[in-house]
Amino acid sequence: MLELAILGFLFDDALHGYELRKRIAALTGHVKPVAESTLYPAIKRMEKAGLLQRETRPGAVAAPRHELTLTDQGRAELRRRLAEPSGLDISDENRWFTVLAFLRHLDDRAAQAAVLRRRMAFLEEPSGFFYEGDRPLRAEEVEDPFRRGVLTIARATTKAELTWLRGTLAELGAG
Repeated sequence: MLELAILGFLFDDALHGYELRKRIAALTGHVKPVAESTLYPAIKRMEKAGLLQRETRPGAVAAPRHELTLTDQGRAELRRRLAEPSGLDISDENRWFTVLAFLRHLDDRAAQAAVLRRRMAFLEEPSGFFYEGDRPLRAEEVEDPFRRGVLTIARATTKAELTWLRGTLAELGAG
């Protein structure tokens, strides 16, 4: 998720590490704050892999700043990851939101639609959080008000997302 966010944010703009960290935190920070001890090693790995390059620019007030940009290889890697998200990228809501935040960078509308259809198929599969034997329980069957809340919220969120997915697929011409 972190590498995908780095690639996605650098696709449009060259950024220095601090600004990149702020943007990633705004996207995912409520779930998992981005520590410098996580971000900068990821940047170094991605530089070493040829996905990013660093340029030193004069600082506005203080020391020079290192600005990060994507290489052509980095742009291709972002598009590959968007076109072929892992199963976890489709099923985990936080990872899915990261994919969705940058899916516009995948130029092929049919490829965008294929990713959306994968998410829709996942959401349409019967699932549950609480079970009686092998059978998932519905909110109406749960006495505990907090567990009932989990199921009620999940149902409403899934319904809203499926409505959005169907509409967006229709816009993409992929019904």
